[in-house]
Amino acid sequence: MLTAKIVTTEKELDQIAALSQANLVTLLDEETKAKEGFVTWVYTPEVLRILHAIVPSVIVMDGDTLAGYALTLTDACEAVYPVMGSTMAHLKTIGYEGRRLADYRIYLMGQICVAEPYRGQGVVERLYGFHRDHFSTQYDMLVTEISQANPRSLKAHKKVGFEVIDSYPDNGSTWDVVLWDWR
Repeated sequence: MLTAKIVTTEKELDQIAALSQANLVTLLDEETKAKEGFVTWVYTPEVLRILHAIVPSVIVMDGDTLAGYALTLTDACEAVYPVMGSTMAHLKTIGYEGRRLADYRIYLMGQICVAEPYRGQGVVERLYGFHRDHFSTQYDMLVTEISQANPRSLKAHKKVGFEVIDSYPDNGSTWDVVLWDWR
């Protein structure tokens, strides 16, 4: 049975790192990237442990097997995970409904990934539903970026309720900034 929950064990963090590594854009062939999607940021078990101590992330488990994860990143995570710095800097320049995005209570989806055997089974919806249920009293909205080379991910995010609010080029790719407004 698929169960959404907060990460609680070292084994779960290790499974997140392994699933992330298996889906890195730099390790997949073009056909797999186009069909299955990909992730871009690298998360080691050590970094995940530190990030988890700052703010917990959400997973979906099938018994002891990781079906998917959705990593939570807040401003406090930037000191530990500087890769997110350019993303956070860009988010501060974006307007939304007449205000700067930085004026809202937001956090960043650091990465979401579903293990191949579980794709198409509602895992993304479970992950994001748990995020909304768990974090919507603390935050107004959830924000993330998706490479335009990853249409599968954009489609999944739109299905949940995210909307594209900005696009910009960075590191040879064009990125869509997507937001899920919980207000």
